[in-house]
Amino acid sequence: MLGFGFQPELSEHYFLLTLPRSKGDGAEVTLSEHFEWFEPSDEVPIPVPLNATNAHLRVILRRAVWDLIAEDVKAEFNRRLRSYGQKTAKWLQAGQVPIDRTLGKELCVLAWAVEECDPALIPIAIRNWLGLVPEERWWLYTMTNAATGHAINGRGKGWRKALRYALTENPVSEGLIQRRLAEFELVPTENGS
Repeated sequence: MLGFGFQPELSEHYFLLTLPRSKGDGAEVTLSEHFEWFEPSDEVPIPVPLNATNAHLRVILRRAVWDLIAEDVKAEFNRRLRSYGQKTAKWLQAGQVPIDRTLGKELCVLAWAVEECDPALIPIAIRNWLGLVPEERWWLYTMTNAATGHAINGRGKGWRKALRYALTENPVSEGLIQRRLAEFELVPTENGS
């Protein structure tokens, strides 16, 4: 298994998070969707085209925004991987991390919601994203990607804009998040079970 749950022998469809070496103001993190596995090397990383036949750049985030969501996303993905009996993973400081296609869709939903929001609202977006079950995230990805999935041309429009408002302006209750996490048997419920 590579990165967060990606198994190229089962499916070549995956997402790729590319983290820049620099953490400065201009540094950008990209998330791209790929339909064909390309074995990288130290000299030749996996190409991340803006729009190609077998790969599409879905979102570009400022490094500072990525840094605000990275730990919560890692924790959520690792909870899920453990519940499936798979090994956990971590983000690199710089480089490329393959992500299972379903987890990649879920990350896209959160990244689209926070790409242009006020950084003070990012914790609310994370909580609302955590309050969604995976199937809801997949559905949101499908709808958003169909209309505004291009990393540049779709930014700030239609479903992408709707995701930003939906995840940053409607805080979910702590109880809902605890019940959802309890589905994976990782958090004790109120009666201690």
